[in-house]
Amino acid sequence: MAFDFLVPVSDKVLAHNELLPSQSIGKNTYIHTEKDGLPVLANATVAIVGVRESRNAYEKKHEKLDVSAIRLQFYKLLIGNWNATIVDLGDIEEGATVDDTYFVVKEVVAGLLEEDIIPIILGATQDITYPAYRAFDGIRDMINLVAIDSRFDFGIEDELISSHSYMSKIITDKPNNLFNFSNIGYQSYFNAQEEIDLMERLFFDAYRLGEVANDISLAEPVLRNAHMVSLDLRSVKASEISLSANFSPNGFNGREICAISRYAGISDKVSVFGLYEMENTVQSQQLIAQIIWYFIEGINFRIKESPYTKTDDFVKYNVPSEDEELVFYKSLLTERWWTEVPSIFTSHTKAHTPALLPCTEKDYLDACNQQIPERWFKAYKKGFN
Repeated sequence: MAFDFLVPVSDKVLAHNELLPSQSIGKNTYIHTEKDGLPVLANATVAIVGVRESRNAYEKKHEKLDVSAIRLQFYKLLIGNWNATIVDLGDIEEGATVDDTYFVVKEVVAGLLEEDIIPIILGATQDITYPAYRAFDGIRDMINLVAIDSRFDFGIEDELISSHSYMSKIITDKPNNLFNFSNIGYQSYFNAQEEIDLMERLFFDAYRLGEVANDISLAEPVLRNAHMVSLDLRSVKASEISLSANFSPNGFNGREICAISRYAGISDKVSVFGLYEMENTVQSQQLIAQIIWYFIEGINFRIKESPYTKTDDFVKYNVPSEDEELVFYKSLLTERWWTEVPSIFTSHTKAHTPALLPCTEKDYLDACNQQIPERWFKAYKKGFN
């Protein structure tokens, strides 16, 4: 069984944990130890898993990811007013080959998905997104993947998978379970025009760093439809996390990346959350710990809601347009917005109900000015129904 390959949390972390106050996360986490073995997974909400594999790094790593140092920072944070049950399963070390590591990651993540537990993956390199994506095989047919990344990570044709080319592997490998891919925070000068054109041809969504940084709430509806989130820490600016040459002067700041993480947690569809490309610096480890904290905080505010199930909890807005009436819904509980993709853009479902897309209040205001959001056209092109 793949769980047998998990390495227990180090004694150094456990010893430090003993000194923490009772309100700390460490004292409220069920931990995989050498003495007691794996924690019971029943009733667990999230499971932390470290993955120290880095042989497919685009920029070669000079040292292994210090997941223990991240745990030290995370454990000492104080727990929120949460109902979530946290387990820490320890680490997946490098296998005999990279494919061996991928296999263990896939099996561990699949096992957690089957138990309805959300894996929080702490990975050395972002190519670990690929085996985590493959874990959905046989569990879910169509996957919406969101990457918070300064790059699209499309590789050259036939390039071996790396932390800069894993998306090509996801797109081309069978079975092809990818329904939609969205990038949040790309920076144009890191992406060839051919990659930007490819995003358009495949009807994927991309949001530039400046666009999202100017209004961080734009990330929420994107993440609301995600099943899997892959966060590259290189999307954060260097001054916030690391002075390494692998990080850029431009990127999200700490508050912005934590807000995005919280949006990911609030989404009731997100089933896998991965953080990758981290540096072994105290500042980096502190920020990673806080990102995880905000993700779990978001989970505790999850509300399953739909305009088609509890109509009394929504306000319906009808917006006349040149072609047909547009319909928007606003939740009275969360103030989130949805729109019915008009029949001029998409086929109706088998239940004869229009497709619902998460949206923002700005989308509603734009529609009032007869401006149709571009992603409705993409939804039509992709056969969203």
